Amino acid sequence: MLDLGYVREHLDAIEKMARDRGVTLDLAPFREIDTERRQLITSAERLKAERNRANEEIARKKRSGEDATSILALMKEVSDRLKRDDLRIAELDERLKQFLLTVPNIPHASVPVGKSAADNVEVRRWGAPPKFDFKPRPHWEIGEGAGILDFQSAVKIAGARCDRPTFPSPRRRVAYQRVR
Repeated sequence: MLDLGYVREHLDAIEKMARDRGVTLDLAPFREIDTERRQLITSAERLKAERNRANEEIARKKRSGEDATSILALMKEVSDRLKRDDLRIAELDERLKQFLLTVPNIPHASVPVGKSAADNVEVRRWGAPPKFDFKPRPHWEIGEGAGILDFQSAVKIAGARCDRPTFPSPRRRVAYQRVR
């Protein structure tokens, strides 16, 4: 997940990345939510400063024996408004978090723009590909057949092109962790 501050400062780069990836990403709701959230935070901070000044005034009046009920009533309203604002800020924070979870990571500048994996460029190759006297099966077929990979639940949890290891025994889990 990208950092909120980074997204806020680099909206143009994120829009370009989404276009290059062919992803539909509407940033207008992000801008609206972020603007409202920042305004509410500023307002809440002002109210808290006002409340702190009023608390000092209340304490001063009580020490001198004066009546502070008018200030107390005003502070009750300020306190209620702060509670409402804090709830709204928490709601907006959650909406921002959910939005940020949908924003894909920005690829490195050296990654070519393409429509599919076929457009990728091989940068280097280490060693020679092995030659087999049989047709090798892909790892996902072997993993599913062995019962150690669960793609159906991985897609539900993380999205496409992910696997979720399942470990029938602790020894297999430790072996898998060592390989990764």
